[in-house]
Amino acid sequence: MKRVAAVDCGTNSIRLLVADVDPATGELKELDRRMQIVRLGQGVDRTGRLAPEALERTFAACREYAAVIAELGAERVRFVATSASRDAENRDDFVRGVVGILGVEPEVITGDQEAEFSFTGATKELTGHPHIELPYLVVDIGGGSTEFVLGDRTVRAARSVDVGCVRMTERHLLRDGALSDPPTAEQIAAIKADIAAALDRAEEAVPLTEAATLVGLAGSVTTVAAIALGLDHYDSAAIHHSRISLDTVREITGRLLHSTHAERAAIPVMHPGRVDVIAAGSLVLLAIMERVGAAEVVVSEHDILDGIAWHAALDEA
Repeated sequence: MKRVAAVDCGTNSIRLLVADVDPATGELKELDRRMQIVRLGQGVDRTGRLAPEALERTFAACREYAAVIAELGAERVRFVATSASRDAENRDDFVRGVVGILGVEPEVITGDQEAEFSFTGATKELTGHPHIELPYLVVDIGGGSTEFVLGDRTVRAARSVDVGCVRMTERHLLRDGALSDPPTAEQIAAIKADIAAALDRAEEAVPLTEAATLVGLAGSVTTVAAIALGLDHYDSAAIHHSRISLDTVREITGRLLHSTHAERAAIPVMHPGRVDVIAAGSLVLLAIMERVGAAEVVVSEHDILDGIAWHAALDEA
């Protein structure tokens, strides 16, 4: 077993997984998993730059993670940075800060690499499951981008598109720096148009309707699942591999789109950092399910972070 640490730094959140991984079997024993919402992608869609306050929030989380990694004695650390840091003009500031804190250079991966890691993390333990049909369409709805990956035991096709919960919120739901509360019909229509165009681009590379099973990843999906399950607190074990119907996703999305900030914040499972972006995220999920023709989504708590950990162990094998 290899003890590895994986860090996934996205547009909205930064997450850490420390695990013992068997490179031969793919077995993964989780030792520590944690997440902070740092909103690294704050304003990137508009300015093209990482904001100083967003960088400092991210570096503060890195300092916390460095202490955990040292305490648990990980043999290898792999730090993957996704959409926001790909897009930013000043990404070198981000790289220098991470190296100074964690001693490793962040890998600013391509969308296709992000898709491969997400697929590995989400499907490794589904292989051979008697009630889940192949092929899978794995959909990772992030803050700045969404990855679509079709495959069975290996990836057949993948595409990353620039539609995510933070990007859609900042592009369409902010007026003079303030969030529309709730969104107007025109704003909702604009988000839907952006998502539809992104799905068209995804479909150029990935035959979306060929999937037998839709697997949904990341915070927008897991939050919708937690709401659907009626949880009074966030329960990862209950959410993992739950199946949420299209009708339920449609009902929850409608509720979130027509609620105020205070009403969304009062939902027991709502992380404070997702209150402002969950409506857009749920709308992305709903649009995907409708385009794919999926009657349900299988929700996975294992995602790109697990994929990074497996690949880190393989690199060391």
